[in-house]
Amino acid sequence: MYTTEGKKIVSTDKAPKAIGPYSQAIRTENLVFTAGQLGMDPATMELVPNGIEAQTRQALNNLKNVLESADSGLNYVVKTTVFLQNMSDFSSMNGVYTEFFPENPPARSTIQVAALPKGGLVEIECIALLSPQRGD
Repeated sequence: MYTTEGKKIVSTDKAPKAIGPYSQAIRTENLVFTAGQLGMDPATMELVPNGIEAQTRQALNNLKNVLESADSGLNYVVKTTVFLQNMSDFSSMNGVYTEFFPENPPARSTIQVAALPKGGLVEIECIALLSPQRGD
């Protein structure tokens, strides 16, 4: 992480590198704002195969890794936004999403979009609190 004007830029090799002019996340005094995470394998920078469930799982794992590198975690997420290429995938996405947020899930919006980068089926972003045990 590096600091610029009261914000820290978050970067980790455990999630896909940015494919455009943006940061994986921005950490402020109390919050982390993530960029959207696709279902991309960070090692290959390719979408994982096997459809919406696999891409949702990978996107959430990527999100988890970004949050952890920012001294946060999935249990500190207060809001997610899910972008679906096809709203008919809502139920399948929801099944996987529940595995990552089994109790007290964050607030969420789910939106169907015309297209996602790299032809992805799902992209997920979030806002999270910093862990009280962070290692500033």
